[in-house]
Amino acid sequence: MSVKELFQLDGRIALVTGGSRGLGLQMAEALGELGCKVVISARKANELAEAEAHLRGRGIEAKAVVCDLQKFDRIPALVDEVLSAHGRVDILVNNAGATWGAPAEDYPDEAWHKVMNLNVNAPFFLTREIGKRSMIPRRSGKIVNIASIAGLKGMSRGVNTIAYNTSKAAMIHFTRALATEWGHYGIHVNAICPGFFPSKMTADVLDAVGEQVIARTPLQRLGGDEDLKGALAYFASDASQHVTGQYLAIDGGMTAT
Repeated sequence: MSVKELFQLDGRIALVTGGSRGLGLQMAEALGELGCKVVISARKANELAEAEAHLRGRGIEAKAVVCDLQKFDRIPALVDEVLSAHGRVDILVNNAGATWGAPAEDYPDEAWHKVMNLNVNAPFFLTREIGKRSMIPRRSGKIVNIASIAGLKGMSRGVNTIAYNTSKAAMIHFTRALATEWGHYGIHVNAICPGFFPSKMTADVLDAVGEQVIARTPLQRLGGDEDLKGALAYFASDASQHVTGQYLAIDGGMTAT
C-alpha cells in the first residue's frame, strides 16, 4: 500500500461531535476531503444547518444531527440516527466541549458539573454506545479524543479554568485506559491536544493573555485553520495502524518550553 493510500478514507463513516463550527468543522472538512461520509452533531440546529451546507458545498457527503450531549438520555438516539443512515461508525471524533472561568475558591457547582458533563461524561457515554453497537462487533474503529494542552499542565497566571484543565487531563487518561482495554478488538484510541486556537471558546482567554501566549510559543503564532487536519488524518487513517493510547500536542511548541 502506498503512503497516499494509507491516508485515504474513501467510504468510511465519521461522526464529529461539536462539528458545527470552529475546530470541529475544520476536522469534519478534513475527514470529508479524504473521502469520509461525515455526520456532525451539535446543540444548535441553525449552526448545524449552516455547517452541513458548508460541507456539502465542498463536495462532502454530510449529515447533521441535533443533539445536546449534556442530556445523556439523548445519546442513544444520536447513535440510532447515525446507524440508521450509514449502518456503522468507523471514526468517532469526540470534540464537543465547554469551559468556564472562575477562581477555584468561588467556582460554581453548576459550572463544574457543566464542564465535566460535556468534556468527560458525554464522550464516555457516546464512545461506550458506539463501541458496543458498531466498533466492537466489527472489530474495527478509530476514536480520536480532542483533549488540550490544558490537560498537560496547570494554568497561566490570571487564567482560572480549573474544571477545564481537570477535564482535559481526564480525557487524556481516558484515551490511554480505553486504548488498553479495547485494543484487542482492533479499536485504536488516540488524542489530540490543541494549544491556543482562535475560537468562540478561547476568545476571552486570548483577549486577556493572547500576546503572552504568542511570546511563549516557539513558532510565534496561534493555531490556524489547517493545523489540526494533518494530525486528525493520521489518527483516523491506516497510517496510524500501530499507534494507540497516544496523545499529540498541536501547540506551536509551547509545551516544549
